[in-house]
Amino acid sequence: MIRKLVAITKKAFFKNVIIMVTGTAAAQVINFILTPIITRIYGPEAFGVMGIFIAIVSVIGPISALTYPIAIVLPKEERDAKDLVRLSLLLTIFTSLCIFLILVISSKQLVRLFEINDISHYLYFIPVVIFFSGLFQIAEQWVIRTKEFIAIAKASLFQAIIVQGSKVLIGTIYPFATTLILIQAFSEGIRAILIIFFRKNRRINTNKTSIIDFTSLKKSALKHKDFPIYRAPQVLINGISQNIPVLLLASLFGPTSAGFYSLGRMVLNIPTQLIGKSFGDVFYPRINEAANNGEKITKIILKAIVSLSILGIIPFGIIIVLGPSLFSVIFGLEWEVAGEYARWIAIVVFFILIYQPCIKSFPILSAQRFHLFFTIISLIVSVVAFLLVDFIYSNDLIAIALYGVSNAFLNFLLIIITLVMSKRYDRKFATEERILQNRYFG
Repeated sequence: MIRKLVAITKKAFFKNVIIMVTGTAAAQVINFILTPIITRIYGPEAFGVMGIFIAIVSVIGPISALTYPIAIVLPKEERDAKDLVRLSLLLTIFTSLCIFLILVISSKQLVRLFEINDISHYLYFIPVVIFFSGLFQIAEQWVIRTKEFIAIAKASLFQAIIVQGSKVLIGTIYPFATTLILIQAFSEGIRAILIIFFRKNRRINTNKTSIIDFTSLKKSALKHKDFPIYRAPQVLINGISQNIPVLLLASLFGPTSAGFYSLGRMVLNIPTQLIGKSFGDVFYPRINEAANNGEKITKIILKAIVSLSILGIIPFGIIIVLGPSLFSVIFGLEWEVAGEYARWIAIVVFFILIYQPCIKSFPILSAQRFHLFFTIISLIVSVVAFLLVDFIYSNDLIAIALYGVSNAFLNFLLIIITLVMSKRYDRKFATEERILQNRYFG
């Protein structure tokens, strides 16, 4: 047993996970230490306004480059990966400019249509966030491809210090939602710059020529067309699904309820970022490598799910049992309701944590169309849960409870279906391998 543990610790995968977890853990420690100070400076309503802004940019930001950055890890040839970097950067710039023009032309109409008066003064920060979001995705996926995980770890730590420290320092002078939104608008840009700074080789493109080969870019775009066709709509709808509670709570129950939800989700994102994202970022190139080498991937996915379940059960279990008490002690008495919210949010976020290996496996399984369909169902269920409770009970806590339980059940189904698909993939690969062996040796 001891020999097995020693052997595991020597594996590159384990070392990379430890690097990612260490950097993320340090960042989350900074967040955990400073968040109680921040909540006492600003209050639930300011958090609610920031939550509405984040909900909007979190929907648009991840598709700024039509999810092509996710494909950067996949090509065997570095030249093809660099083409995806160029393509992603051009799309990010184009999307940011389009959003800016839309806001110039019709910002007032959009405010009335979506009832977002609380953030009407901050709309022009959205294109800035969109650009920085795309830049961050490109930088992150490139260092994941090159396995420079130490750059991500360092960037996470320094971003937490800069962003959270700024909220405290500036908040002591100007404790309003404007401060939170301004800092949040530049946070991903800061992280992207830090990732580039901490890379060993800070230049992605080593070619001396500055001429862009649009024929080559078109070829890369078509080769990975399933990302804009299936993955981008899925990410968009998933962004809406993940952030719809903030928007619906603000619309149905006011910005204070949105603030309670925002803090609850922020706290629960700590173990998700610490464990899930760190694990997932290392798992993605690992599962891609395993598929390229002909390994059976079902066992790898299942082991990852079980490992994440064991790691996640304690932090989420504590929130479910002691949520209100913990929130009132740590963040102040006015945040006790956020602890009630967190109890129900913890159920769905736990499954979001443990299904990360499934999400990372979808490009290999050619399951991005299924993922899109599943995300649409999840969004419909989320909206129906809130509207149904508002119609019958008009109670925000019951709405959060129904949202949490229904989405947790759906995420559990996602895990089961992914394992079924991966078994089919393994059987298909094994059959093809036997046919080739019979053809050449039989």
